Amino acid sequence: MVDVVIGGFFGDEGKGKVIDYLAEKAKIAIRCTGGNNAGHSVKVAGKSYAFHLIPSGILNKGTKAIIGNGVVIDPRVLLEELKMLKDNGIDYSNLYISTKAHLIMPYHVAMDGLQEVLRKDSKIGTTKRGIGPAYSDKMERSGIRMETFVSNDFEKVARHNIEKNNAIFKLYDFPLIDADAVIEEYKGYAKKLKKYVCDTVDLIYQSLDKKEYGLMEGAQATLLDIDHGTYPYVTSSNPTIGGMCAGSGVGIKNINNIYMVIKAYSSRVGEGAFVTELLDKTGDRIRELGHEYGTTTKRPRRCGWLDLVAVKYGVRINSATGLVVNHLDTIGNFKKIKVCVAYKYKGKETMKFDTNFDVMSNCKPVYETFDGDFKVNGITNREDLPENAKKYINRIEEVVGIPVKFIGTGPDREDFIKC
Repeated sequence: MVDVVIGGFFGDEGKGKVIDYLAEKAKIAIRCTGGNNAGHSVKVAGKSYAFHLIPSGILNKGTKAIIGNGVVIDPRVLLEELKMLKDNGIDYSNLYISTKAHLIMPYHVAMDGLQEVLRKDSKIGTTKRGIGPAYSDKMERSGIRMETFVSNDFEKVARHNIEKNNAIFKLYDFPLIDADAVIEEYKGYAKKLKKYVCDTVDLIYQSLDKKEYGLMEGAQATLLDIDHGTYPYVTSSNPTIGGMCAGSGVGIKNINNIYMVIKAYSSRVGEGAFVTELLDKTGDRIRELGHEYGTTTKRPRRCGWLDLVAVKYGVRINSATGLVVNHLDTIGNFKKIKVCVAYKYKGKETMKFDTNFDVMSNCKPVYETFDGDFKVNGITNREDLPENAKKYINRIEEVVGIPVKFIGTGPDREDFIKC
């Protein structure tokens, strides 16, 4: 009864649009992993909404928007998002936050910055939102869950953690955290958020037991997975299918479709190998036409041609059943379009995607070239696509082995083909 939407590359694939479409019929929409280092935008009636923590399913009346246990939450960011919804007249009484989700504290943000400084020339390119340190505390079993955050035990636990982190900051001559000020500030946040905190696993199964349709919203993407991504240039959670189950409590037998979202080209934010990256005018033009700047960081994204070797790897890791291809309108602006269908490594062609940095840095793309110069804006039926666009989509399906189920043809909510 549950469909899943997962990013298929390095993130920023435009997951929000298909999520928004599917959420129209969903009774529950669940955000499962990550924190406010991720973001996606949904454009409705000319108005763009940027989400970082709240499932975008909240835009649909009657949909329970659930922040699952796998998410790490900065309460300041969450309250800013709630204010954004309120200012736009959107009801958010249907928001639910897992008691098991972990809290991002100011010392996590500070530690994130300190660690990046200490990496010197080996920087990962973290967003410095405190995500990694918060997950570290979770795994080290010293994190603060939401159930503790909204309880009387918060001050004791928070004070201990602040003192522990201040000892490290002092060692590196880094600014210390004011425990009294932070605790007082966060108690205020807890009062505002307490009414949304509940047992979301029980809530989810109340819905599934009634055979109601659910949706799991992915954050980040496959190649940023802590285990299966391009380590160490990855995020600190599992945004692949296994992390979706663990981060929500939804068992695998409840999952129906697994949609993997890609763009008709490739992009990446941060450090790490990127086989099809274009460091020329073509890459710059893709960036400008596709408006490739981070939803969260505003950083310009690195851009290049579509990499089907990486996409096929993502299909395998996620057991994806269908692809979503966004930005077909963007890539149609080019007279000639290249698609990577294999790598050349040590003189041999291969379809193997390797997460090892040294290997990927020495891979060269093997391209096929397609005719472009097509317009797809306003088209709502796949059969009505221009022939050049059809050939491009058909080749993607042939190489990766699963069908394209949705096609994005423009920036608005309505610019969408359901195949």
